[in-house]
This record gives sequence, C-alpha cells and structure tokens, in this order.
Amino acid sequence: MKKKLLSAVIAGFMAATPVMAELTFSSLSYRTGAYGNNGIPSADGFIDYFTLLQERDGGIGGESIRMIECETAYNTEKGVECYEATKGEGVLAYSPLSTGITYQLIPKVTADGIALHTMGYGRTSAKNGQIFRNVFNFLLTTGMVRKLASSICWISTVGI
Repeated sequence: MKKKLLSAVIAGFMAATPVMAELTFSSLSYRTGAYGNNGIPSADGFIDYFTLLQERDGGIGGESIRMIECETAYNTEKGVECYEATKGEGVLAYSPLSTGITYQLIPKVTADGIALHTMGYGRTSAKNGQIFRNVFNFLLTTGMVRKLASSICWISTVGI
C-alpha cells in the first residue's frame, strides 16, 4: 500500500512538473583561415550574446540555451561537415556567414526541415518563402543583394 501511494505521489509530481526544453543554437564560426581576423570578433560576439541571455535572463522565455560551435575556417567543405555533424543536435537555425556554405546547405536544410538564416547573401529566390520554405534572408541588410538591386534601379532611371 505504501509503495502504491509513494508511486502515485511521484507520478503526480512528475506530471505537474513542466517539461524543460533546451534551445540549441549553432555557431558555424571561422576563427581560423583567410578570414579569421573578421571571424574571431563575430564568433565571440555571437556566443557572448547567447551567454548573456542565459546568465542574465535564464535563457529565452524561460528555456535554457545551448550553443554548439563548429570551426569552418570559412571553408565550404568544412562548413558542410559542421552542418552534418550538428544537425542531429536539435539546432533551431543555422547562420553560416558564408555564401559558399549557404549555397551548399540550402538543399540540405530544405530536405531536413531546418531553418537557414542568411545575412544578405545566398539566393534572392529565398526572399519570400515560396521557393525555399526553410531559408530566411535578412531583409534590412546592406549586403550584396540589396546593393545589386539599388544598382539596377539606378541604371533603369538613368537609362544606361
């Protein structure tokens, strides 16, 4: 009788305890390689921001944050290897910070159902979500796509 009562109390406690999720983010960093001088502060800032959210706010919306960092050296092949090695970890979104890696990951994230965030590089056809449902372009960027669009608009108005 005591075992049944204890089991019922434990089961009730477990049912009443909320399930804690973990928000997993990936940092496909490039601290080494030809662009390491730019990649080091970018990777440090990215990880520091999520560390701040975890330590100051207890995560995001009460959910704990887990960071997975993988070094790409700004190399497309290594970037794809990082994606393949981490995609089973529950990463919410990838932001490869490289056009080459982005182009290689588009078909992979589409097949795997994982979000890909691009910062002003990548395919313009990913802009509205109709062609690539898992690829998201940052619209307020000063990246290559916006510069090209501005140039085309200027050329059309000047009549060159």
